[in-house]
Order: sequence, then C-alpha cells, then structure tokens
Amino acid sequence: MKYDITIIGGGIVGLATGLKLKEEYPDLKIIILEKEDKIARHQTGNNSGVIHAGVYYKPGSLKALNCRNGYQQLLDFCDRENVKYDLCGKLIVATGKEELLRLENLFQRGKENGLDKIKKISGEQIKEYEPHATGIAAIHVPYTGIIDYKEVSSKYAEIFTQRYGGEIALNSKVTSIKIDKGEVTVFTPEKHYTSKLLVNTAGLYSDKVAAMTQKNLDVRIIPFRGEYTELTEEKSYLVKNLIYPVPDPKFPFLGVHFTRMIHGGIEAGPNAVWAFKREGYHKNSFKYDEFMESLVWPGFRKVMKQYWKMGMGEFYRSYSKAALVRALQRLVPEVQSEDLKTGGAGVRAQACNRNGGLVDDFLIDEDQYVLNVLNAPSPAATASLAIGETIAKRVSKKIQNKTSLGYFEEKLRV
Repeated sequence: MKYDITIIGGGIVGLATGLKLKEEYPDLKIIILEKEDKIARHQTGNNSGVIHAGVYYKPGSLKALNCRNGYQQLLDFCDRENVKYDLCGKLIVATGKEELLRLENLFQRGKENGLDKIKKISGEQIKEYEPHATGIAAIHVPYTGIIDYKEVSSKYAEIFTQRYGGEIALNSKVTSIKIDKGEVTVFTPEKHYTSKLLVNTAGLYSDKVAAMTQKNLDVRIIPFRGEYTELTEEKSYLVKNLIYPVPDPKFPFLGVHFTRMIHGGIEAGPNAVWAFKREGYHKNSFKYDEFMESLVWPGFRKVMKQYWKMGMGEFYRSYSKAALVRALQRLVPEVQSEDLKTGGAGVRAQACNRNGGLVDDFLIDEDQYVLNVLNAPSPAATASLAIGETIAKRVSKKIQNKTSLGYFEEKLRV
C-alpha cells in the first residue's frame, strides 16, 4: 500500500505528529501504524495525567521549550475541542534544610522558563494550600494541572482521521523495514506499507524500530516501571491537589508524590524500578531476551554502578509498604499503611547511551528517509503538540528537499 508518510506508533506523540503533519499538508497520504488493538495503550494510557508547567527543565533545552510551547497548545486544543482539564496547581515541598538551596534553584529555573506566577511560600503557608501537608518551605506552581491523556489521544485520532482523512492501522506490528530506490517499505504480518518518509514514535520499542534501518545504534531503551498506590476514598481528603518533593539531582526520577486524578481519587508514588520487560506492568513481569538486552548494554551497567543504592531503595519500597509509607509521610504525616490500596503502573521508555548516560532531553535522530524519536520522556504528553510540531518541521525540510528532486509537487500546497 502506497503512502507519502508512515508513522510507527499510535501513542500521543505519534498521533500529535500525524495531526500536525496533516494540518501543514492536508493532501498528503499519511498512515499511523499501531501494534495494539487500540491507540494509547502503553506510556500514554498509563500516564499519571499531569499537565506539567516546565519548572524542572533546563532553560533552553528541548524539554523546556517544548513543554512551555506544548503546554499552551494543549490548553488551547482542549478548550477548542471540549476536553476536560483542571489547572489545580501543585506544591513542591522542602522537608529538610538540605533541600532549601535546591528549592531556590528550582524557583529560579521556573522563572527562567517563563513561569512568572510561581511563588515561594513558608512552612506555615503550606497549610493554606494543603492542610495536611508539612514542610519548611515550598513553591506553589499554579500552572500545573490534571487531565486524561487517553481522552486527548482519542481526540487527536478523531481529528486526524475524520477531519483530515488520515489513516490508523491497528494490530499492525512492524516486523522489518526496507529502504530501496528512494522509498521506505514497512512490513507487518498482514501487509506492507511503502512511503517516501518514515517517522518512528514507537516509544518502548523505538530503538528496536530504529535498528531496522540504522546499524550500531548508540542508545538503548531501558524500561523503568512506575508503581502507584492510591489513597482510600475515606482518606482522599488528606490531599487537595498535587504535592511533590524537591527532586534529588543525584537521581533521575522525581521521587514519591501525591497526585489528584481528573476522574477522582489520589495517586501516591511512584516507586521507580527497572522493569524486566518493556511492557512489564507487574512485579512478576519478565521477558528473558528483553531483560538480557538491558543487562548487557554497557551504558546501563554503568548506570547500575552509579545508582545502585538508590535503585535498591526503590526496589525495597516496591516490596515494603512500610518503607513507602515512611516516604509519603515526609510530605503528609497522617498517611498510614491502611490508607493505601494498590494502584496502577506505567513503564517509562528511558533512553540510555552507550557511555552510561540516562538521556535527559528529547532525542531525535534522522537520516534522509527516517526520523527516529528515541527519547520522549515526561513531559512528552504535555508537550505532545509541540513535539509533533517539531517533528513536522523536520519532515517538512525533507519534503522540500525531495520536492527539488521531483517528489510531492502535485500534493504540496502552494
């Protein structure tokens, strides 16, 4: 089957990319291939549902730029398309004096990222925002919100297909890719799809897809499972909105926190642990070949050596409810073991380079025919439209280059 552009991956980034490409080039024939029987099954569908404001990210980084741009695009989209969200705000709370300098640095970083309305509050003022939280100082971030990204993805898909005539092929797992004579052919068990350009937004399997056309790939996706608990309905009053700790710069994850969900309830967590399967949502999830792929990757072995103490602490909290409760009590002392029930889990596709670095920013790699999105961590859902726009601009350059060679002329808008 012939197309102009093929996108692999029906998560929120792939859908946003298809939408942005269709907005720019409505006459191009574009298809999104998704291996599951419905869209947004993995990272997007198991997202905590937070609209991130951009306070954590290094000014000028792709994360910071796409988050701020994507944040406003997301809100505008939801207002226009009647998708429910709530800008409830959040607190970032320092519970010890050793965290005060880090809190101040976060405040300054937020200001540099254009968050003019964030403000510092005292330990006493914390109770005005979160009556059951405790700390010695905090930052209030009024921009932060909550949403259901599955609903956002469904709306992206609806507009992409019904308004713009794009196609989505479900149950279409990619088995191989061939580039020949200026065309890219993607093979699935049932069909094959030939196009001029390919965009890889396959998330947890983005490196696998990239390796089908690129030899000696220098990054590997390492899956990390985020395990959540929930407050019981009777104790949900302990948290009004979102309460976060001051992140430890020595550890690549934010730490346990509390999040009110858009459809009700309070999530607590996560424990961030290495998953022994790329789509391993349970403690007993295990797939030998994927486990070994992570274990033998030289970069990940260096990561384990660097973070082994913190990693063991995360695993300990995963299996010890008492340890998790102690971590949560630093923010909300009234939380007790009996106040928690088992929640959901998500798996983060974390890119790790060969030299032992966990890639912190968005990572996009491309050649003449293929564009691979190899790292799209949080805030990818918030920033999805901005990321889609960034990818669409890069694709547009490829289209313009190919136009000079005789491709696409009849379909491009003049």
